[in-house]
Amino acid sequence: MELSITQPDDWHLHLRDGDVLKAVVSHSAHHFGRAIVMPNLKPPITTTAAAVAYREAILKSLPVDSDFNPLMTLYLTDTTSPMEIKLARESQVVFGVKLYPAGATTNSQDGVTDLFGKCLPVLQEMVEHNMPLLVHGEVTNPEVDMFDREKVFIETVLRPLVQKFPQLKVVMEHVTTIDAVKFVESCTEGFVAATVTPQHLVLNRNSLFQGGLQPHNYCLPVLKREIHREALVSAVTSGSKRFFLGTDSAPHDRRRKECSCGCAGIYNAPVALSVYAKVFEKENALDKLEAFTSFNGPDFYGLPRNNSKIKLSKTPWKVPESFSYASGDIIPMFAGEMLDWLPAPL
Repeated sequence: MELSITQPDDWHLHLRDGDVLKAVVSHSAHHFGRAIVMPNLKPPITTTAAAVAYREAILKSLPVDSDFNPLMTLYLTDTTSPMEIKLARESQVVFGVKLYPAGATTNSQDGVTDLFGKCLPVLQEMVEHNMPLLVHGEVTNPEVDMFDREKVFIETVLRPLVQKFPQLKVVMEHVTTIDAVKFVESCTEGFVAATVTPQHLVLNRNSLFQGGLQPHNYCLPVLKREIHREALVSAVTSGSKRFFLGTDSAPHDRRRKECSCGCAGIYNAPVALSVYAKVFEKENALDKLEAFTSFNGPDFYGLPRNNSKIKLSKTPWKVPESFSYASGDIIPMFAGEMLDWLPAPL
């Protein structure tokens, strides 16, 4: 069996920098036409000038024949100015502003501490310039259970935000719960959408502990109960335009994952399309795969769909055990396992 679909885009991607960037960017460029690139570097990408420079570094790291287009983002802080939003829109290389609640995930310590108290002028400017807000939707209050942080964020931050700024385009990134699905579906179509990762479609929280602690299945937001995974599968295979592909592929050196205090993040760029295809096949929804991977994202962002095509072949292939780079190696999702669908450019 073969499928030909419009080339997908990745609407949530971590490429890092330095040697890791050089090691991983080709995996995304091989499958995706564009990607929304996350800004949580050290130091974070907080200005348009920094975003332009980071984009140049990505382009220099690509294979010589690649047409991959990195779509840049700014890292929202308590001190981001409305003028920076104007500069970002005028740059034509910045396509979103990322909200990290301070301390929510990797390199988020410089994130927002008081969204409604310190960021209202910036949010209003984003409405004026039709600049999407990309949200890591978890509260960071240590008194809130880790598995409830997305649900609490929706009720205490996201719902009030959408009510206050109904014209603000919001992407709730890497949703993990039935609560998030219901919230997105309740909002005005075209203003609130969500990305969904491959890991949250095929793994539940048992995958963190079966056979011992599994550090390469640890990500944030953390994997949830089976009922939540099932709700995500139903959402993405329903044909709804509100959900689209965002891998949240997040490479870390093996030593930073397999240690006493391991990093959050799953490196799925080499396998993401294969996993998505398997999910849609299992639900007898392969006819809806192209919209999820290739149409809903650009339509929400107001960008043209890609003209190129890729082929997905029902051909078993083995995921590499690791990917080496100058100072270590990175373990991919499903390392060493067999997958069913093999993507290739047409």
